[in-house]
Amino acid sequence: GMETLDNKVAVVTGAASGMGLAFAHRFARAGMKVVMSDIEAPVLENAAAAVRGHGGEVLAAVTDVSDAASMDELAAATFDAFDTAHVVCNNAGVAGSLGRGELDAARWKWVIDVNLWGVIHGHRVFLPRLIEQDEGHIVNTASMAGHFPGHSAYTASKWAVTGLTMGLFNQLAASDSNVSASCLCPGWVRTGIAESSRNMPEWAAPNALAEPNDEEQTTTAFVKDAIAAGMEPDDVAEMVHDAIIDQRLWIFTHPEMVAMLANKHDSIMTGQNPEVFGLVD
Repeated sequence: GMETLDNKVAVVTGAASGMGLAFAHRFARAGMKVVMSDIEAPVLENAAAAVRGHGGEVLAAVTDVSDAASMDELAAATFDAFDTAHVVCNNAGVAGSLGRGELDAARWKWVIDVNLWGVIHGHRVFLPRLIEQDEGHIVNTASMAGHFPGHSAYTASKWAVTGLTMGLFNQLAASDSNVSASCLCPGWVRTGIAESSRNMPEWAAPNALAEPNDEEQTTTAFVKDAIAAGMEPDDVAEMVHDAIIDQRLWIFTHPEMVAMLANKHDSIMTGQNPEVFGLVD
């Protein structure tokens, strides 16, 4: 495992705000060199300047995680600056539509491109180097939405990340690698995820004239309130730091949400239909 993070190299996507920024600060405080990647250029520059305040080296890289070539460039810039990487946090994510039955193909493509392909590209460009040096750790940001039912692109992408990360953890353990992986499954955390459509490409934008229906407005209001009352990103960063040291797969922020999985697991073991599930009543 990674006994110490001092002088090692961390790469964080979605690093300009929210949890990613908290990770960057935590890693810099641990003495790491940090590569901060984000799609929002001006915000990223300010964030990198703040993280440089810890006295360590910081590389800021504007990246579109959904784009293969852009992720190739991120890895090349990382290896050019620091020769390697040790901790890779595939953290960039977007929410998409929160309403029920919203099956807009372009919107789904955008959410899955960022939330799932961003992780796949992260594995593709960094994992071979970690395995080759037999040292490192991948942290993928999934969500409690990667365990709960939800008829949405967000849920689909997060279930995929959960399965992919479990699979990577298993593959590495089965090959006796010193590299490992963690699946971060946050509940409500105080981030800007609800406003992630600020970075939506034009091709994925919904009909600008369409008004959100009552249910969508209720859902959005509930989610924004829950996020505003949520855990601080710095506390999540502390959990991530510890999970890397301990080589722990699961990082759950909200035990009471984990307890809500009992019925799902019971239904699988007994072959019964699960109870109707709702985070929003």
